[in-house]
Parts: sequence; structure tokens; C-alpha cells
Amino acid sequence: MRNLLITGGAGFIGSNFVRMMMAKYPDYRFVVFDKLNYRGNLQNLRDVAADPRYAFVRGDICDAEAVARVIRDYRIDAIVNFAAETHVDRSILDADAFVRTDVYGVYILLEATRKFGLERFLHVSTDEVYGEVLEGASREDDPLQPRSPYAASKASGDLLARAYHITYGLPVVITRGGNNIGPYQYPENVVPLFITNAIDDQPLPLYGDGLQERPYQYVLDHCEGIDIALHRGEPGGIYNIGPDEQVQNIVMARKLLDLLGKPHSLIVHVFDRPGHDRRYALDCSRIKALGWRPQHTFDQALEKTVRWYVENEWWWRPIKSGEYRAYYQAWYGERLRQAAQGRSA
Repeated sequence: MRNLLITGGAGFIGSNFVRMMMAKYPDYRFVVFDKLNYRGNLQNLRDVAADPRYAFVRGDICDAEAVARVIRDYRIDAIVNFAAETHVDRSILDADAFVRTDVYGVYILLEATRKFGLERFLHVSTDEVYGEVLEGASREDDPLQPRSPYAASKASGDLLARAYHITYGLPVVITRGGNNIGPYQYPENVVPLFITNAIDDQPLPLYGDGLQERPYQYVLDHCEGIDIALHRGEPGGIYNIGPDEQVQNIVMARKLLDLLGKPHSLIVHVFDRPGHDRRYALDCSRIKALGWRPQHTFDQALEKTVRWYVENEWWWRPIKSGEYRAYYQAWYGERLRQAAQGRSA
């Protein structure tokens, strides 16, 4: 595998993966295929754009002709699929795009893998397909019990990919990651949302009691695990990738406020989102057996992430306007108004 097609490579995890892989494999070529929706951003890859080993093609994974064309033109050997609609809150507002990209788009990529006889199709998924895990940790062979439209669409893509391996013998590998934090994460996600709001002394809208637990991991740790699964994972294999520790959201919020020197009073408890999973936890024995270990504790990952957003306002300030502002008001406006009324009552 020397010519890699990175679908969704202009997004958060995808762009970090491309940058890491280009540094690690000097004899590989990387083609980023991305439709540049609101989360895709070529600024995420501006530091590698001039490298002759990198190419960008704008396109939608739901467009079979465009996918076939890029595979032929660049003699692609393997696909790493990051392309997805990913935000739970938006899936609750409108699930249509999630079903299209996360299910039908995966089908198009699987068909292309079959047609062109590619060496590997690595499908990047999420721990949310397991649903909430109140005790213990999810293993790869546990039942999938998604509880949001986003999680259901990702679970559907997983099952389709697995079925293509069983039915057609496709060299499919699936990874399921914990919650990522780090550079270039779109600020609708909770950690960059809280960091950027706190920088501007704006409230941090924390769902419910804030005791939801998440396995937060630094994005480059996740990318290392994906690389290992790509090269060492067995066809048909599924690999969880995440830390051993879970952190309550309220603890995360307080720690990032401490790092920024901001008061905890910025935390505002707002009414919860529907079907909010209480806890995720991953058993990562399989990927660890291939040699993977996370290199960052939660505190180290959070400190690096906070520092990046402090030092890179050029990146996130233009984002937090326009479409983002409209979404933020639609989703959080009433929640924050009710919270303010409760405080003043």
C-alpha cells in the first residue's frame, strides 16, 4: 500500500492522520478526497499542500463516478474512510445527511474497493455504535445498540462493511475510536466549544448534571492506532482505539477553565439532549496486542488542546460566525435562556 485515498481527509481526524502519515512514510502518496462541507477545511492541511506526495480532489463519497475516477487517476491501493456526518446534536435536528453519507457513502466506497481490487478498506467508526455502557467496557464483538441517529448511521456503515468482507472477501478493517480532542476540531464539539467560549468569557452550556463519562483521547494517539490497524490488522477485524480512563464532562469543563484561568461560574447547566448516552468505555485489548499504546494522559491531551486553540485564533474565529452561529442559536439559544431564567428566579 503506497497510494492511499483518505476520504474526509480535510476534516479533524482525517487531516491529523494525513499530516502524521506524511511524516512517517516518506515513500507513500496521499490523496485527500473531501466534499468540503461545513466541517471540511483546506486550512487544516495548508502546511502540507505544497508537498508533491499530497493531492487534493474535491468530491462526495456518494458519487460513484467521482470515486472511481480518483481511484483510477491516482492508482489508489487502499482507502482510509474518515468521511462522515459526525455530530450527534445535528443528527437529532436532521438525520437525512447522516443516513446518506454514513450508510450509502460507505456502500459506494465498498463497491469501488471490490471493483478495483484494492488492498485494504479501513473504515473509521466510533464507540457510540455500542450505545451507553453503564458498567465495564465495550468489546468489539458486543452487540451494537446505537441511541442517536448519528450512532445508528455509523453502526449501519460498520455492518455493511463487515458484510462485504464476509460476502465478497473484501479486505475490510474497522476501527472504533473514543472521543477525540486536539487541533483542528470544529468548535461545535464539546471540548473546542467550551475552550473557545471560555476564551471569550461566554457560558459553557453543559448538558444535564455533567456527569456523563467519556474516554477522551488525543487525536494523534487515535491516528497511530488507525495506522497500526491499517498495516497490521487482519481482514475482517474490528479494533477499538481509546484510553483506559473515562472523564466526567463536568471535570473536563472545570479543568479546561483552570488551564485558561477562567472562573468555574462560566459553566451553565442546560437541559439535556434526547437519548444522551451516560457513559462510554472501550476494551482496547485487540489493538494493544498489535503494539498500540496511547502516548497522552487526559490531562496532557487537554493541555495540548487548550494551548492550540489559544495560539490559533486565526483558525477558529472565522468559523464561529455565519452557519455556525445559526446552528448554535438554534440548538443552544433556548437552553441558555431557560438556564438564565432559572438562575435569576
